[in-house]
Amino acid sequence: MRRSAIALTLGLSAGIVTAPAALADTPDTPSCLGVVTAQRAVAHHDIGDHASTQDEPRLGLGNVTRLLLGDDAHIGDLGALLGEIDEDAATSCP
Repeated sequence: MRRSAIALTLGLSAGIVTAPAALADTPDTPSCLGVVTAQRAVAHHDIGDHASTQDEPRLGLGNVTRLLLGDDAHIGDLGALLGEIDEDAATSCP
């Protein structure tokens, strides 16, 4: 009986913890920033400095995405935008 109660408690806890992630808005282009960044890095070899080499404080990609594209935008949406506006045939998000 005690094991059943523990199992039920753990199961309910797992459901409560994972439910918000399951209900989150899924982006149309979830990995687009990584795709476009990798394409540019391979084509031009001009990407690769670690963020710690930049000035502090940094705004952050998520904040930049929301500033440019609105509160509901995701980082992948920023990648799709950058792949479109850079006029570079080597970068695009499928």
